[in-house]
Amino acid sequence: MGAKAEEKLEISLDELTTYLHANHSVYMDVDGASYYLTDANDRYWRVQDCSKLNEKSHYVDCSELVPTISEFLHLPFGEEGKSITDVFDGAEFYASVKPE
Repeated sequence: MGAKAEEKLEISLDELTTYLHANHSVYMDVDGASYYLTDANDRYWRVQDCSKLNEKSHYVDCSELVPTISEFLHLPFGEEGKSITDVFDGAEFYASVKPE
């Protein structure tokens, strides 16, 4: 789990797929909430809620695990059950950077 970069990414939905393949994670802020979009062991994708931590101080999953990014972008997450594609136009994205 990386730290959230300060500078917002200017990225399109099509570019998000390529970005996730290359970088494996990104932060997404939408509707006053922050989410961590990440892979699990380079095989599965999930959305995690940044406001909730588990006993290991990792973000808590708020979506199912799915094997492809295309499936991941349409996967319902969180309490409202919307997908990344549903909320994309109102979302802001930030790189996940290694803490210094």
